[in-house]
Formats: sequence, C-alpha cells, structure tokens
Amino acid sequence: MINYLIRRILLMIPTLLGITVLVFAVMAASPGGITAQTLAHGMDMKPAERKALEDYYNKRYGLDDPAPVQYLRWLNNVSPIGFKLDENGDFGEFSFSKGSDLGQSFNYGRPVSDLIRERLPITLLLNLVSIPLVYIISIMIGVKAATDRGGRFDVASSISMLALWSIPTMLAGVLMIGFFANTQHWLWFPTAGLSEREALDMPFLPTGLSFLSVAKLFAGVLFGMFVMIALARWRQRLARALVAAALGAALGWWMASAHPEPLLIGRFLLTLLGAVLLAAFAWTDFLAFRVGGLALIGLGLGFLLSLNTIDEPLIRGFLLDRIWHLILPVVALSYGSFAFMAKLTRTSILENLQADYARTARAKGVPEKDVLWRHVFRNSLMPLITVSAGLLPGLLAGSIIVESIFSIDGMGKLAIDAVKGRDRELMLSITLISGLLTLVGYLITDFLYTLVDPRVSYE
Repeated sequence: MINYLIRRILLMIPTLLGITVLVFAVMAASPGGITAQTLAHGMDMKPAERKALEDYYNKRYGLDDPAPVQYLRWLNNVSPIGFKLDENGDFGEFSFSKGSDLGQSFNYGRPVSDLIRERLPITLLLNLVSIPLVYIISIMIGVKAATDRGGRFDVASSISMLALWSIPTMLAGVLMIGFFANTQHWLWFPTAGLSEREALDMPFLPTGLSFLSVAKLFAGVLFGMFVMIALARWRQRLARALVAAALGAALGWWMASAHPEPLLIGRFLLTLLGAVLLAAFAWTDFLAFRVGGLALIGLGLGFLLSLNTIDEPLIRGFLLDRIWHLILPVVALSYGSFAFMAKLTRTSILENLQADYARTARAKGVPEKDVLWRHVFRNSLMPLITVSAGLLPGLLAGSIIVESIFSIDGMGKLAIDAVKGRDRELMLSITLISGLLTLVGYLITDFLYTLVDPRVSYE
C-alpha cells in the first residue's frame, strides 16, 4: 500500500504539469494572448502613462518573453525548489529551499496565495455540506426504489429524479431567489453572500433569550418532532395520510397568506399542493423516508410556532446566520447530483439483488432485510465510489454557477474574474489547486475500494 501511495503521488506531478500546460496554451493562443497591451487596454490613460504601465507589466511578470519562457518562469515560481529570481526578474542561483510563490494577481494587485486562502474555504464549505446530503438522500431513495421495483414509490421517485436532473442549476437558482428571496413574493432567505455584515460582530451561538425562552424553543422543537414521528409511525395508513393532508393544506394556506399580495388561484393551488405533498409523505410505506421527512417538517414547525410565543429579540449569532445563508446555495448545488446518484443506486442495487450470491443467501433462509444490507448493499457501493471520484470536480464546476448566482465570493467566482481579466497567475493557480483536489479525490476513491471489497489489493 505504501508503494502504491508513493507511485500515485509521484504520478500527480506530471498530471498537474499537463493540466497547467494545457490551460496556459489555451490562454496564450486566445485572441490577444497574455501581453501587457491587453492588460492595459481600455484604461482611460494618456499614451505615455499606458506605455509606462506596459513596461511595468513586462518587467514584473516577464510578459514580453516567449510563451514557453513565461510558463517556465511561472513553474519555477510555484515550485518549492528551483532558481531564485533577482530584482530584475532574471534567474539566479539554484536553491532547494526557495519556497513556493503563486505570484501577484494582475487584477487584484494582491498575492494569489492570499486570494485563494480567502476563497477556497468558502467553496470547500459548500461542497462539504452538499456531498453528505447528496449521498444520504440518494442512498435512501435508491435503495427503496430498487426494493419496490415497479411499485408506486419506484415510479414516483423515478419521475421526480428525472425531473430534478433535467432542471438547469442556473434556472433553479434564479427561481429560488425570485420566489424565496424577493420582497414581491416570500422574503425568507437572503439574496446574496454567506453572512450578513452584522453577523461578523455577533457571537457564534444564538443569544439574547432568557432561560424560559430557550426552554420554550427547545420544548416546541421536541414537541413538533415527536408529534410528527408519532404520525409517521401510525399504522392506520389512510387515517395517517388524511391527517397529514390536513396539516399540509394548513401549511399551504399559511404560505399563501404570508404572500405580500393577495393570491386567489395561488391560494387554492398552494393549499392543494401542500395537502398532496404531506399526504404522499405519510402514505408511503418506506418507514425511514416517512419518519425522516415528517420529523424535519415537525422540527421546523415546532421552532416557528415556539418562536412566535417569545417576545424577546433573538440574536441569531454567526452560526444560524451562516446556516440561513447556506440553505438556497446548497439546495441549488446538490439537487442534480442526488437525482443522478439515486438512479445509479437503484440500478446497482437491482443488479446485485438478482445476482447468484443473493439468491443463494435467500435459499439458505437468510431474511430479505439481511440479504439487502449485509450482502447486496456493500457490493452495490462500488459504482457509487467510482462516481464519487468525479463528484467533487463536478461540484467544484457547479459551484461556479451557484457562486455567481448567489454572489458568493468563492473559488468559482474567482475563476470567472480571472478568465475575464486574463489574469494569468490567478488562473493557473486556480487550475493547479482544482487539479490537485481532483487527483486527491481519485486517490481517496482507490482506498475506499479496499474498505468495501477486501479482494482489492494494490500490492
């Protein structure tokens, strides 16, 4: 295993070099290339001032050198070992401890390392929240759809996942902002950013409530969860669905009443939609899905109802403010991925349920539940792990759209600014870091194979 790890790490070096060479070649071959004239173009300056600025760019970044020399200069700068550069930008003595320097951004006038240090944690936060959500939802839906092949849940989930996967992320993001972050509709979420300016001065946890008010909130949340869990576990299926439909109709009516403008047809449609959705949750025989979904609804209802009984001002704190800002971006980033993963999980589970080892286990008298979770599920994880290697790069690419729509200052928005401004240093550094994260994802995937299937060996 150690030898394999060393080989893979060594192979990362030429792979990253190939990625950066390709990106640099595309930038250099684009109309205008990467020259001081393109950087100074469009500025309202006198010819002498523009010429002085071009000379400054040429001297500082070596933009008047041939493209291969420019790339080698950048590669020497980012490498921890190489030639030191003097004040004139000429190569000096060779050093094994000169350190890595990502250079200065053309547009921002700041070190690239500082920009990435600010933006990378934001993009990683979006992805670290989205990836577990994607896997939890996709595995739940995929397993149930496979065990209920041809049934109502299978058909309904297949149609729903196909519909979600078909909606472009940019359209979904704009619609969510238009309906749920707009004063003309429901101003429930913020329109941009990951936190309010005031939240930076707030304490981390919510404050401002007395012990009695905190007890009310806690009791309301627990009461809402327990009531909805009890409803989900009620054995009378029809009665359970009718109660859930009545509750859903009330929620739809409340949502229509909360709209700033009177809704006539919309009030009826939202009431009907709420009744149908909650009735569908309560009607399904998938216990985990039913309990989990209704428990989350009960948690939210209990929190909102108990919050309305409190007269004291609640200071939400940095944590709640960040969660509040993350809801819409995370939904926009993850819904397409779990729609695809749910269909993949269903296909993988179905294939293994019909395998010889599963039929042998049933013939020996093993319960169907044990056949599914002890035998079939573990073998079905192999395609999911394979896809997970490309999930992180896909979410990083998707975060470019999400960060642009929700005005989040992450790596995606930084990459767009770098491309627009022909910022060579910044674009190459973003490519290098994105490629490194992708290769690390592939390496983690290879090690997960050994955990799921002991027959896999890299020795």
